[in-house]
Amino acid sequence: MSARWLNRWLVTFVLLTSASLASARDLPDFSALVDANGRAVVNISAQRDPVADEVPLRPNLIPGRPGRIDRMPPGHGAQPEEDDGDPAVGTGFIIDPAGYILTNAHVVNRADQIIVRMSDKREFRAHLVGSDKRTDVALLKIDASGLPVVRTGDPSKLKVGDWVLAIGSPFGFEQSVTAGIVSAKGRSLPDESYTPFIQTDVAINPGNSGGPLFNLNGEVVGINAQIFSRTGGFMGLSFAIPIDVALAVQQQLRESGKVSRGKIGVLIQEVSKEIAEAFGLAGPSGALVSMVENGSPAQRAGIRQGDVLVSFNGQKVETSSDLPRIVGATAPGASVPVRYWRGLSMQEAQVRVGLMDEEIEPPQRTVRAARSGSLFDRLGLAVGEATAMQRLDLKISGGVVVRRSRGPAALAEIEPGDVIEAVVLRGKRIGVESVSQFRRLIEPLEAGQGLSLLVRRGEISSFVGLRVDG
Repeated sequence: MSARWLNRWLVTFVLLTSASLASARDLPDFSALVDANGRAVVNISAQRDPVADEVPLRPNLIPGRPGRIDRMPPGHGAQPEEDDGDPAVGTGFIIDPAGYILTNAHVVNRADQIIVRMSDKREFRAHLVGSDKRTDVALLKIDASGLPVVRTGDPSKLKVGDWVLAIGSPFGFEQSVTAGIVSAKGRSLPDESYTPFIQTDVAINPGNSGGPLFNLNGEVVGINAQIFSRTGGFMGLSFAIPIDVALAVQQQLRESGKVSRGKIGVLIQEVSKEIAEAFGLAGPSGALVSMVENGSPAQRAGIRQGDVLVSFNGQKVETSSDLPRIVGATAPGASVPVRYWRGLSMQEAQVRVGLMDEEIEPPQRTVRAARSGSLFDRLGLAVGEATAMQRLDLKISGGVVVRRSRGPAALAEIEPGDVIEAVVLRGKRIGVESVSQFRRLIEPLEAGQGLSLLVRRGEISSFVGLRVDG
């Protein structure tokens, strides 16, 4: 190699190496942040009494949907085959040296005993001060003092693209650290009207629930709570509750053990481009009132069906998802201005905000199930009888409840807790009344034969096609 080419090669190598070192220096160093805050992050073990062969009915998720929003199961798997009473694992963080800890409500829901494990391996039995299912925030208290605490930041100052870091116990691996960036802010998720979620690409898995999301200043800006997944595991879409929302909730929980929210009594929907044009609006914004509750604060203020609410108590309503959060955060009894569009003109009224009903814990909707080897082998289904209470609750006259799902049923995304209402064979729909009748319908079918099941999940029914296994 000539001296000239050797010099060129050396210069190129030095330049590339320098560029790589510069890029490495630009990446954040999280070690100091973890050292400063790791001691304030705790592992939470929630012990529940075992319930043999009982499965909760599934919420309103449509079988066959390509993905779903999941509150991360606080244990070691998305669908344990048996509820054997093993502790569910989650994460929390200390916000007060007197022993107050924030976590997710779903981590400690119905726990008989809550154990908090510190980073130095000390363990404390925790008292549940209160929880709020509408925001998925819970406040715990342990009998200790002088504890390390986290600092909290301002989520409104977060920018899309900012680095963030999570500390938690994914699958029980305590003090695990993952990092990523803010993907979006103010996300609205199904059935989560009161939380403008922070979306990140931080790796979050079961066991991270309730753990802190830090900014680069070492301040907690959110509580890791949910993931969007097709598999039950991390797929790059994680969601955190903004810490200001959580702190407002915990303040009420600390003072009264419950959360009070405002309501005005309207059913609303999004304003599309077509609706905006039809109503004479300049663009698709606001919340369109589709129904007004009789005797509600909105009705008393003169708000009608077809009004488009554009601001409430001085806060702009950009989308329909903004309104529940703004109203919910308004003190019950307060008289506030609301601006709305009606008949090609802007109008204003005063609304005296009402008190939202307290959360009522729904009855545990479970079923004792018996296995059927034939059904389990042929369709991958183990089913149980639906109780009279469940049939009344779901307004169905028959049906069987799925206990386990694998093979053809699992591929068709039938899940434990689903209710099978009917079987469709050769164009004929047959209602399912009992496990024995369902077995009689399936057993004569030949391997590879196609059929359809009418599957109920929450209040939604849909047809699911599958083939009999050999």
